[in-house]
Amino acid sequence: MSVAYQLAPCVVCGHSDANVVADDDSMRLEVQALWAYHERRLKPGTPPRRLMDRVAFSEHPPFRLVQCNECGLVYRNPIERTVELEQIYAREPADPTVLGALHETQRAAYRDQARALHDVLGRRGSGLEVGSYFGGFLAAARDEGLQFEGVDVNAVANAFTRSHGFVVHDGTLGSVETDRAFDAIAIWNTFDQLADPRGTVNEAWKRLRPGGILAIRVPNGGYYARRRRTVFEGDGRSRAAALGALAQNNLLTFPYRYGFTPRSLSWLVSDGGFSVRRLRGDVLVPIGDEWTRAWARFEERLIKGVMRVAARRNVNRAPWFELYASRN
Repeated sequence: MSVAYQLAPCVVCGHSDANVVADDDSMRLEVQALWAYHERRLKPGTPPRRLMDRVAFSEHPPFRLVQCNECGLVYRNPIERTVELEQIYAREPADPTVLGALHETQRAAYRDQARALHDVLGRRGSGLEVGSYFGGFLAAARDEGLQFEGVDVNAVANAFTRSHGFVVHDGTLGSVETDRAFDAIAIWNTFDQLADPRGTVNEAWKRLRPGGILAIRVPNGGYYARRRRTVFEGDGRSRAAALGALAQNNLLTFPYRYGFTPRSLSWLVSDGGFSVRRLRGDVLVPIGDEWTRAWARFEERLIKGVMRVAARRNVNRAPWFELYASRN
């Protein structure tokens, strides 16, 4: 399918003054580096579907990445038009043979987010997850005593999640009725792919009770921009470390529309009527599986363990981070 692009200013501050982070030629080098990195770590005969979200992603690599000089947002410019983006995720295949395993894996991984959200909220309550997919967080939230529903554009994934007893709405946050007020809205690993992040913040404000919590988890664009410079300009040891950090956190080739920084995301939600309560650095959940060589699974645990310590101490040194903000 051909994809149409358009030039766009920064979605956070509206400025167009930006520095180029990666052009088409350097992005092709990133693609090659990513495949070479994982080729060494995967067993021969790995099924193509197990390459998704490791060396292949829903979003194609960008033609050009820039970083806003005003707020620090990293974004694609030119960027894919909204209609094509929605079609990508609505049509994204959801393989029933692997969804059950993914549901349980992500349920365990999301326990940390469910506990953190419960802690910020200060009590049990109702919630809505945007981009609920196969229901991993919905299950973790239920285990934590939170009553969450989901909304997603992928009808196949929604049917699977409903089969586990959860309420899931077909569509986007904007299609969920506004006559209900939730205690919390969570957008994990999805906000960076949305066509209209600012509009989504505004829609969340309408559907939250006063004091309700908006929780967002995103890849750190500032971290990516700094570390990719080391990959291409650093010495041998520092290049290898930077390459591993980006590849293990699904940042290499930047398969996202937006790379928020703690500053730019705080700016955006504050404009939308929220007060930032907490910023927390983190790393990507483990992606190693039975098709990953044993030494590579150990390597991943080691790398992410060290990185998580640094991320919790300084959110700007985190490859991923979470923001928790209350509705004014």
